[in-house]
Amino acid sequence: MKVPKRIQPLIEDGLVDEVISQLMSGKEATVYVVRCGSDIRCAKVYKDAGKRSFKQAVQYREGRKVRNSRRARAMEKGSKYGREEQETLWHNAEVDALFKLAQAGVRVPTPYGCFDGVLLMELVTDDDGDVAPRLNDVTLSAEQARADHDQIIRDVVRMLCAGIVHGDLSEFNVLVDSKGPVIIDLPQAVDAVANNHAEWMLERDVNNMRDYYGAFAPELLDTKYAKEIWSIYEAGKLKPDTELTGHFDEPEEAADVDSVLTEIQAAFEEEQDRLDRIKNANDED
Repeated sequence: MKVPKRIQPLIEDGLVDEVISQLMSGKEATVYVVRCGSDIRCAKVYKDAGKRSFKQAVQYREGRKVRNSRRARAMEKGSKYGREEQETLWHNAEVDALFKLAQAGVRVPTPYGCFDGVLLMELVTDDDGDVAPRLNDVTLSAEQARADHDQIIRDVVRMLCAGIVHGDLSEFNVLVDSKGPVIIDLPQAVDAVANNHAEWMLERDVNNMRDYYGAFAPELLDTKYAKEIWSIYEAGKLKPDTELTGHFDEPEEAADVDSVLTEIQAAFEEEQDRLDRIKNANDED
């Protein structure tokens, strides 16, 4: 196929030898299957800020540190240079998260580096060597749903122990290979300590997974892993192997109205995103 403009410099530098096909086009990037020597990999080409449809970028950027004071001031002012630096920070966030999470034992695609807004990473495949399906395209038995849900919860805990919350975890951001779920799409990953929205983002991530797997194993719908995980984390006792029960007793105290309204708004926007993704997935088919 014709080489996309953004990938051409990687071919000229010998990082990519051939663009085989377009894999998918989403709200923030277009992904291509490429050949790098004898290896088949993914090239994720991020869309320019003006073409992205990701609605909550400001919330996700909160807490991301910029060591260079000149860059930080430029991003605050919104100058052309500042916008370019903000884009670089957005692109690098995913590759940084992938390296960190892979080291923490989370099942994510192996990253190979980000070059001028193009992320090269592992192509996740099934036993036949075909591209692994997204979770939303997979039908599960109740037993498999319980096992895969348990694996996802373990990975969410590992992520949080590494200081990261996915922030946009759903059935559209999980691939399924022969070993189970693989978490993808992490440019919006947030710092669990520095981002004030981290708690409700984690709760939304976990509840999205609960609701999806619960369609195949209904007993999961009664679990409260999100609140249990965060309460242990806040107490400073969360470890990758912490034993979880899925139960949580709500404290009897007045509700934080602002937090409730924030969660309602976030849930509404998430549902709109979910409907958009279903429509886009149907259009691709």
